[in-house]
Amino acid sequence: MDGRVARRDVTRQKLFEATMALIAEQGFSDTTVDQIAERAGVAKGTVYYNFASKSVLFEELLRYGVGLLTADFQAAVDGREPKAAVDALVRAELAFIQRYRSFAQLLLSEMWRTNRDWQQTLRLLREEAVAVIAATLRAGVDSGDFAPDLDVRLSASALFGVCLVVALDWLVFTPEQPIAQVEAAVLAIVRSRAAVNAPADWHTRRL
Repeated sequence: MDGRVARRDVTRQKLFEATMALIAEQGFSDTTVDQIAERAGVAKGTVYYNFASKSVLFEELLRYGVGLLTADFQAAVDGREPKAAVDALVRAELAFIQRYRSFAQLLLSEMWRTNRDWQQTLRLLREEAVAVIAATLRAGVDSGDFAPDLDVRLSASALFGVCLVVALDWLVFTPEQPIAQVEAAVLAIVRSRAAVNAPADWHTRRL
């Protein structure tokens, strides 16, 4: 890897972590470029060298963060059969959120906003991450591991959302709980598919 590219990646990682932490603490509007630079340990000029404005910085760091998550998803499913891949996806998302809790909180809140310049970008980025889950579920349907009538797109979104909400609940209220227990709980929800209006044969149609 070119030295300049490596340095840029290190700088972006620092800016990503600093920005996410500050916004989680005090919100986007109250976070300044000066604060971001100070928290990241870089010069203010370095921030503007990489990003034209605070809004551009935030949009690009959203892109960077979701890109990290998508890469983790890809690595998790690589070479695994569908059922094992679903387990690995759950584990990867929980581990990512444990590592980048501030980003996960921000991602959850921003997905509900409609007045941000970067809303469309965020939607597209989320689709990239969910698409990895959907491809895994589709492979399971094709192989006969999952129910043939499984709504792949909706189920992929549900799995993504369940992991996100459960992980944040875990980290806020019971952070002492081992990640393995949280993973087991999420997988129990995923596999049961027990719902109020579930069909009579739901127990034969598990993931």
